[in-house]
Amino acid sequence: MKEVVFHGRGGQGAVTAATLLAIAAFKDGKYTQTFPRFGVERRGAPVQAFTRVSDQFIRRKSQVYQPDIIVVLDPTLFGVVDITEGLKEGGTVIINTNQDAKSFGIKNATVRTVDVSSEALKVLGRDIVNTAMLGAYAAIVGEVALKSIVEAVREQFKGSIAEKNVALVEGVYKSAGGK
Repeated sequence: MKEVVFHGRGGQGAVTAATLLAIAAFKDGKYTQTFPRFGVERRGAPVQAFTRVSDQFIRRKSQVYQPDIIVVLDPTLFGVVDITEGLKEGGTVIINTNQDAKSFGIKNATVRTVDVSSEALKVLGRDIVNTAMLGAYAAIVGEVALKSIVEAVREQFKGSIAEKNVALVEGVYKSAGGK
């Protein structure tokens, strides 16, 4: 089982990203769980969302305490929240930033940075990175098919919004090394 924690701020779509990952993994034939954890429910407040993906039925019902993968939508959270708390040794951290991965000082993990915000501004005209981070996730982790993420995005959004998000997911997937 893979356990994933999404870190974002209220209004950035971390909960939506976690949900879309679960839907995409389900489309790939996996068992999934997803749920949020809110502190103060207001725009800009730190938010966590959790997703579990497994080849077997998931019985665990608690929040994720020892994630395999951490996805960071907003790098300014590093000064506010202990982002890597509980991260399994050898885990993966994916950060939306144009900074070098080494600048975060994370040890015993694979750290990948992707400038998703720049791509979102080009495609959407706004710094909304939730769907784009799923493109990075698919390229870096390889556990969920890009095709399934695209299908989940098209189910969640409609019309031109859906197609812009699909273009963003696919673009970030390629820029993060997906094939």
